[in-house]
Amino acid sequence: MSIALRAPEYIRRISPYIPGKPISELAREMALDEATIIKLASNENPLGVSPKAREAMAAVISDLARYPDGNGFALKQALSRKLGVGVDQFVLGNGSNDVLELAARAFLPAGGSAVYSQYSFAVYSLATQSVGARGIEVPARFFGHDLAAMADAVAPDTHIVFLANPNNPTGTFLPGKLLESFLENVPGNVMVLLDEAYNEYLPPELRYDSVAWIARFPNLVVSRTFSKIYGLAGLRIGYAVASPAVADLMNRVRAPFNANSVALAAAEAALNDDEFLQRSYVANRAGMAQIIKGLNALNLEHIPSAGNFVTFRVGDGAGVNLRLLQQGVIVRPIGSYGMPEWLRVTVGLEAENARFLEALAVALKG
Repeated sequence: MSIALRAPEYIRRISPYIPGKPISELAREMALDEATIIKLASNENPLGVSPKAREAMAAVISDLARYPDGNGFALKQALSRKLGVGVDQFVLGNGSNDVLELAARAFLPAGGSAVYSQYSFAVYSLATQSVGARGIEVPARFFGHDLAAMADAVAPDTHIVFLANPNNPTGTFLPGKLLESFLENVPGNVMVLLDEAYNEYLPPELRYDSVAWIARFPNLVVSRTFSKIYGLAGLRIGYAVASPAVADLMNRVRAPFNANSVALAAAEAALNDDEFLQRSYVANRAGMAQIIKGLNALNLEHIPSAGNFVTFRVGDGAGVNLRLLQQGVIVRPIGSYGMPEWLRVTVGLEAENARFLEALAVALKG
């Protein structure tokens, strides 16, 4: 018998997560100059890295022969001051993906179930499968979460409900009052993991304080990341906020040193770089308007987005994507999400957005 067949069947059934295509890979495949390629596929910050984070990274480079602080004390202190909760309520991760998987490892047993929405982040189903649990996918409502249907889908063996707000890959948004009502209706012994990777892109009128809800709903876990607006995707650093008891259990299954020294220092500095965050927010709003105006001019349907990306319908998603790649423009095909007619584009710099729209007009002609 092949050793591969000794792996659990639920592991062998996993379809690996496919990330956005790297610039270097496209350059090799299409024989293109890397300098001419633009990548608008992975929802990265087009402004790059926070200046304060750059300084912090430079300061720790000389000490990389040492292990990082395994508890992330300084970053947790900074998060505690920022969010107004105790340091014992944080779980640090190698990106927020790591945090989602830690929650599954700690709270989702083999044979149990997790509830998540159609058209929601692929890692929810992967994390569920990886522990031998059953996924309950609830049909989406207008490409977003149908909270009433998700509450009804909670089964006796359900241990986790995954919610993304704003949602990826569709960009849909759930108002805070609806989320509060959902938390009131979900059994207290079922974890609700609220994934807020794009939280900082919300306009002020849409924001709500989910972290404050944890005191009322100890089954709530809020996950966030430094990969998006903070511009630290390459360092892989994220975190969860939970009740002390929940955070303790998640930390028990966390790998030692899962957050590296450079990431810890950069995240701590970036957290309070308010000027950079504001510039990133303003640039995203302007770029979003630019892209939507262009999509409307091309008579293309799009899903209103509260993140830093727009999902739009082109009919032949694979074909249009290929023709964009041939022009050196990388966006995200989302056929793997059951949306083969759609593509997702990250909001870039003004010139990048213009280049994308020009290339898209060409690609649509076939």
